[in-house]
Amino acid sequence: MGDISWFQRGRFGVLWHFGVYSAAGIPPSWPLAEGLLTYDQYEALAWDFKPAGFDPAEWAALAKEAGACYAILTAKHHDGFAMWNTATTDFCAPKTAAGRDLVMVWVEAMRSAGLKVGLYFSLPDWHTPDYPVDSDLSIPGFMPARPPLAWPPNPYHKISDDPARWQRFLNFMRTQLEELLHSGGYGPIDLLWFDGGWEHTVEEWNGYEVVRQIRGWQPNIILNDRIHPGMFGVRTTVDPGLSDYIECEMLLPAPLTTDPWERALTMSDQWSFVPSDDTFKSTGELIRMLAETASGGGTLLLDMGPNGKGLLPGNCASRLLTIGDWMRGNGDAIRGTGKAILGLLPIPVAPSHCGVATLNRDSGWLYLHIFSAPPNNQVEVPNVKLPVLEVKLLASGRALQWFQPMSPDPLGYYGNRLLIDLPREWQDPYDTVVAVRLAMQLQE
Repeated sequence: MGDISWFQRGRFGVLWHFGVYSAAGIPPSWPLAEGLLTYDQYEALAWDFKPAGFDPAEWAALAKEAGACYAILTAKHHDGFAMWNTATTDFCAPKTAAGRDLVMVWVEAMRSAGLKVGLYFSLPDWHTPDYPVDSDLSIPGFMPARPPLAWPPNPYHKISDDPARWQRFLNFMRTQLEELLHSGGYGPIDLLWFDGGWEHTVEEWNGYEVVRQIRGWQPNIILNDRIHPGMFGVRTTVDPGLSDYIECEMLLPAPLTTDPWERALTMSDQWSFVPSDDTFKSTGELIRMLAETASGGGTLLLDMGPNGKGLLPGNCASRLLTIGDWMRGNGDAIRGTGKAILGLLPIPVAPSHCGVATLNRDSGWLYLHIFSAPPNNQVEVPNVKLPVLEVKLLASGRALQWFQPMSPDPLGYYGNRLLIDLPREWQDPYDTVVAVRLAMQLQE
């Protein structure tokens, strides 16, 4: 397995969906699968993709400013368009209108900014004729086959129809992975984000051998679990022969797991730049989701889509900057934290306060995330049975008044409750973080 420690400490990353679809302002790949564009029409998008404004150093600066510890770029989506200089196909950025290796300059910019470098890689490839046009697995809500107008030249339907062509495809996929992770000169890649595993079985993907080769090329790399069929966080344990963490998507609750996990979340409704999509989540929602994910022991991956010129929409940049402002004062309540559990008992924030808690087990600081004004400006935390040494606002360091009544509380907890006075004028508009230092010996 790879070095997962930085991923669990950082708790926050960004993902950019960027490709030929960005120039057309459409969702990535799926218009091809849904028959909205023909194979030839989609292929022609590569000659409209001219990201003259692409400045990965600016993207890196925004990610760093927001407090992210890692960044991921779509090196290849299901449409098969490769963003790097590959020998496997002419359907790639250097051999079409973009005219250069976009992965190389992006990787260099992220690494220079001190960000961990991740690449998104689709297992399916709907462009190459050696990939079958039918999926061998039927997942509810997903199309089992692409429509005829989206088929490549000389298609075949299933692996069993032509096993030799499937083997050619696996060799094609292996060569692309080797270029990105070994022979292409991109240096250490910290994370590989597989997608599309639902179209075939692990055995058909030759998953264990693929992962063994990847770890040979990049011993410290970490992998999500999407080389498995199925998706949306249905697994609760990691198979170390295939992955390092569990992948969730969008607004799903935290999985019931003690293994590392990640929640991939779009900033708007779409994964990529779509001009008509103006349903952006508010900054408050995004900060709250970051805190909720950390409180469940997970890592938030926040996605956004640059336009075809390579520019981030202003509402993406402004949200990243505001998240960064909040993280500068409150980042210790995210980074290095996890579930607020002492022994076998969680430490909840009273439900009426609409909040969550995170805990840094190394330092002993408990962080209470308060999303809305508590009744009577007093925070109540049941089930805190250890002595409290200090209570303060994390962002400002201001000391707060607190006490621990010894009698049973109305919910029936015996032992100490913690009551904290939180003046309204000191409350943050997004997430007020109250830091509590406990005198304790933490138990797993």
